[in-house]
Amino acid sequence: MCESALDAAPTCVRNGCMHSPLRTYGRVFIFMESLFEDTSKEPLASRMRAQKLSDFVGQKHLLGEGKILDRALKAKKISSLVLWGPPGCGKTTLGLLVAQELNAHFEYLNAAFCTVADVKKVLAKARERRKTLGKQTALFIDELHRFNKLQQETLVPDTENGNVVLIGATIHAPNYYLIPSLISRSIVAGFKPLEKEDVEILLKRALNDKEKGLGGYKVKIDEKALQHIALMSAGDARTALNALEVAVLSTPVEEGAIKIGLEEIKAVVKKNTVYDRGDENHYDTISAFIKSMRGSDPDSALYWLAKMLKGGEDPRFIARRMVIFASEDIGNADCQALVLATSCFQAVEFVGMPEAQLILAHVVTYLATALKSNKSYEALSSAQADIENEESNLVPEHIKTHSQDYKYPHSFGGYVEQEYGAKKKYYFPGEIGEEKRIKEFLEKLRKK
Repeated sequence: MCESALDAAPTCVRNGCMHSPLRTYGRVFIFMESLFEDTSKEPLASRMRAQKLSDFVGQKHLLGEGKILDRALKAKKISSLVLWGPPGCGKTTLGLLVAQELNAHFEYLNAAFCTVADVKKVLAKARERRKTLGKQTALFIDELHRFNKLQQETLVPDTENGNVVLIGATIHAPNYYLIPSLISRSIVAGFKPLEKEDVEILLKRALNDKEKGLGGYKVKIDEKALQHIALMSAGDARTALNALEVAVLSTPVEEGAIKIGLEEIKAVVKKNTVYDRGDENHYDTISAFIKSMRGSDPDSALYWLAKMLKGGEDPRFIARRMVIFASEDIGNADCQALVLATSCFQAVEFVGMPEAQLILAHVVTYLATALKSNKSYEALSSAQADIENEESNLVPEHIKTHSQDYKYPHSFGGYVEQEYGAKKKYYFPGEIGEEKRIKEFLEKLRKK
C-alpha cells in the first residue's frame, strides 16, 4: 500500500481540487480508511462496495472464467484499462479492485475537477517512484470523458512506457469522447446494467452485513419488495441500495422489527430509466426507435418513444428524426408520410410538452404502419457515388440557361423525349403504394 496516509490520499484531495472530500472518500474508501474514522454517514451504496475481487457482483461477460478481464488480471498484464457503462454497474469499484490486484501505488483523480498541472504532477511522481522504488503507479481517473484532448494526450507517454497503469471510468462510449491514441493502448471494457438477480444479491448482502450494512437493524422485508427494488433500479446498484436504506430508515419499528412490504417500497422507489441524452444509450435508443418504425412494429416504436420522453429527450430531436425517416424509409410509397412528419415537427414546436407527446405518438404509429420504400435514398446514394468516382457529366447544351433548343414538355402534352444529362438510371420505383403508379408511369414514358 501507500507510504503514508497522506501519500495514500488522492492527488485531488491533497491539492484541494475536489469540491467534496467526503464525496471522494466515498469513491475510494477501500484505500483510505485511515483518513476518516466515522463512516456511518456514508450512503449505504458506498459502505457496501466490494473490498476484494471475489466479492464483486456482475459483469460476468468481462470477469467470468476465461473472459478478457479475468485473463488480464490473472496474468497481471494491464497497461491501461477503460471501464465504461451506465451508472451504478460497478465501474469505480472494479477499477479500485484492479489497482489493488496489481499491487501498485494508487493515485486518484476526478477529471471533473483536475487540470493539466494536476495530471503532470501525478505523472512526475509516478516516474520518480518507478525510478527510485521500482514500483508502478495505478492512476485511477474517474469521469475520464471530462478530460479534454490535451489532458488525454498528457497520459499517453507514461501509459505507453509503463510508468502508470491507467484505469479510467466513464459513463460515455470511449469512441465518442476519448482520443484514438488512448483507446488503442487500452483494454476497453463495456459494462452492462446489472442483472436483476445480481441486484438482489447486493440487497440481501446489505441487509445481512452488521458492520457496514443494515444488519444492525431487525428488518423483515418481503421477497416481493426486494424484487421490486431490483426491478425498478434497472441494473443500477447504487439506486437500489440507496432506496433500500431509505426504506429501512424511514419505516417505523412495529412489534420490535422494521417490517417492509411491497407498498412501503413503492413509496420510496421510482423506476430508474437508463437513458442519458449525452451517452451511448441515447444513440442506441434512437436507433432502436428508427429500426422499430422501419420494421413496421408500432408497439416497439411507441416503447422507445416513451423511454426517450421519460429520459428527458428533446421532443424536437425525435420529431426531426421522424421527418428524415419519412423520406429515407417511406419515400414515394406513401407521399403523405413526409407531409404528416413535417406537420408533426411544427406542431411539437407550437404545442410543447407534455401535450406534444400525443402528436408524436399519433405520427409514430402512422410512420410505423406506412408502406416502406428506400428507393429514393438508394437512387441518391448511387448518383452520389458516380459524382465521387466517375467523370462528371456536362450539362447538355439544349437545357442550359436561355437555350433556344430546349423542348418545353407542356408544349408536347406534358412529355417530350430529350436528354437531361444522366447517362444511366438511378431511380427504380418499387411495386407498393404510390411507387407502383410511378413505376407504371415511367415505363409508359420510356416505351414512347
